[in-house]
Amino acid sequence: MTRPLVIVGCGGFGREVLDVVDAVNAIEPQWDFLGFVDDGPTEDNLAIVDRMGHRVLGGVSWLDQAPPDTAVFIGIGDGAVKERIDKAARTFGLDSGVLIHPTASVGALLDVAPGTIICAGVRITTNVRIGRHVHVNLGATVGHDTELGDYVSVNPLAAISGNVTIGARAMVGTQAAILQGLTVGMDSTIGGAAMVVKDVSENVVVKGVPAR
Repeated sequence: MTRPLVIVGCGGFGREVLDVVDAVNAIEPQWDFLGFVDDGPTEDNLAIVDRMGHRVLGGVSWLDQAPPDTAVFIGIGDGAVKERIDKAARTFGLDSGVLIHPTASVGALLDVAPGTIICAGVRITTNVRIGRHVHVNLGATVGHDTELGDYVSVNPLAAISGNVTIGARAMVGTQAAILQGLTVGMDSTIGGAAMVVKDVSENVVVKGVPAR
């Protein structure tokens, strides 16, 4: 039996999340996609969703009328926004599941919390812990014994080495690299193509090579 599913956010990443859902269902049907939820969809995104043959069901408040056991996935990268929507969904009695694209590779002892989305081509090795509603985007790699906190977003082709700890709501930019054993503080942003060679404090933006 399939489980009903909605995606919050009908923008680009939200539609990429649907690609993951479709790829999973192509192997074995697991999800019944009901539609998107979006508080402020643009006309362009509404037109694209219509061309896809889907619809925007309403704003986040629509979740209060979702069928029981509906899984809520969040197709928005901002960590604080993900946290707010997750808390709203749980207020309505809803939680999520886990989406892992069939082309992703995951190792032993993966501990992953609800809402996490692991996209195509991702490589995750052994003994990795991933929090709620984490995004690991296209082609990113995550090394052994690493922990990604709740609502983290890892953008395409980022390379996170082993024994790294990334705090809640942090964002790792496209093609950024984090060396082994480092810590990235909560709410921090690692710029695209940055090379992180030392610990990063909370709530800062670092960029460049080396990142500073």
